[in-house]
Amino acid sequence: MSEKVIIIGAGHAGGILAQQLSRAGDAFDITLIGEESWPPYERPPLSKQLLMGDIEKEKTFLRPSDFYEKKGIRLRLGTRATAINRDAKTVSLSDGSQLPYDRLALCTGAQLRRLTIPGADLAGIHYIRGIDDTLAIRAEARPGAKVVVIGGGYIGLEAAAALTKAGCAVKVIEMMDRVMARSVAEPLSRFYESAHRARGVEIMLNTGVAEFSGQGHIDGVVDADGTHHACDLVIVGIGVIQDIELAVAAGLETDSGIVVNARAQTSDPAIYAAGDCTLHPNAIIGHSVRLESVQNAVDQARCIANEWQGKGADYAEVPWFWSDQFDLKLQMAGMPEATDDVIVRGVPSDEGFSLFYLRDGKVTGVNAVNTGGDYVRGRKWIGEGRVVDPSRLADTSIPIKEV
Repeated sequence: MSEKVIIIGAGHAGGILAQQLSRAGDAFDITLIGEESWPPYERPPLSKQLLMGDIEKEKTFLRPSDFYEKKGIRLRLGTRATAINRDAKTVSLSDGSQLPYDRLALCTGAQLRRLTIPGADLAGIHYIRGIDDTLAIRAEARPGAKVVVIGGGYIGLEAAAALTKAGCAVKVIEMMDRVMARSVAEPLSRFYESAHRARGVEIMLNTGVAEFSGQGHIDGVVDADGTHHACDLVIVGIGVIQDIELAVAAGLETDSGIVVNARAQTSDPAIYAAGDCTLHPNAIIGHSVRLESVQNAVDQARCIANEWQGKGADYAEVPWFWSDQFDLKLQMAGMPEATDDVIVRGVPSDEGFSLFYLRDGKVTGVNAVNTGGDYVRGRKWIGEGRVVDPSRLADTSIPIKEV
């Protein structure tokens, strides 16, 4: 008899898990529950190719729409899971129905942080989390439109790059003293500030936002100093909050995410979790981490699928990320700390260089801009716990493979 599997969350992790389990024939009776009306899709293109109009929404789908029916996966889209009854092993849905499960996977992802300042409900203020958000921005972001982007993190800068290329006049407002400050060292921040400005983006640092102005529709942003910045639309990218409400209500162990072990199992043996919503141990990094990353979502989903099919292995991967802004490809690996030493390899003004992060000589992270070879080598070193000579690493006359 097939085991009844419910996957809550039809994002990247949920979609990959459903696909992986469907390969086991009739071993699993799979139901995939998603709040959006779209089948599982990739989110990275939302602030890049889809926003620029280079692709249409169907190109973001993990699988064609008819894949799920062909594989016997029941898609319950436009539906929200409202409660988990662990004793009865049931999930309650927003349409009033209840579904029984033998195994349950929480792939709930994260929710957007939203501004609550005056005027935050005006039309023309956008966030980027789903396909519908991106399509709404595309409809308004015509050439010549004035766009204010609030937040100088990856999403904000990717959107700024995409809309600048689309012919919009873009201004980025960041409350910290540099862009991407929470995740990269200062040399990389300063490089990206310079690169964006050189390509026509206005960047304002150390600037908070006090309110939005407009009658029904946004017409300006008022910063903390009282300066009014006229605009036709606003994009807010100020981060996310892990979606752990269901887990908390069900009494599962949580912290900054749903706590799972190295096999992605929660404090309830029948319930697993994958993706942005989890706090999981990482033997390579040396402590538990919470990652907002496609790589983590995919790898944890595969970890669960393998575990449920009796092929389990502990999940321990080097975290990696990427960001495309204009013609600059940023590839990142590892989880460096602010106190790590930073070695710059190459010349930033050449728009092809890397930052390596070292702790007692051991490589803990790499940020590579248009230098794929450095990224590949750095990611390998992180996994190996490699100790390198900083002077040789900084010397570009020495090939990276010989450092």
